[in-house]
Amino acid sequence: MPKFIIEREIPGAGKFSAESLKAISQKSKEVLCVLGSEIQWIHSYVAGDKIYCIYIAPSEELIRKHAQLGGFPANSITEISNIIDLQTAE
Repeated sequence: MPKFIIEREIPGAGKFSAESLKAISQKSKEVLCVLGSEIQWIHSYVAGDKIYCIYIAPSEELIRKHAQLGGFPANSITEISNIIDLQTAE
């Protein structure tokens, strides 16, 4: 199944409180439960004014639907073609 990175531009995201991040996570989880098991949230990185999310989904359209239902921006959705790390160098 394809893996995607979603860039969400959210001013001040890097300064969100633990409670705010929990609320965002709960909303995302709620929407995922509605959409079913085809879409999975792996994790997200909060950096500056952006949140970068890693998802597994059959299509970009399903990721856009998750963003719409959750009220989250999805400024950029890119399919991940490969993953490299230190093991790749061996």
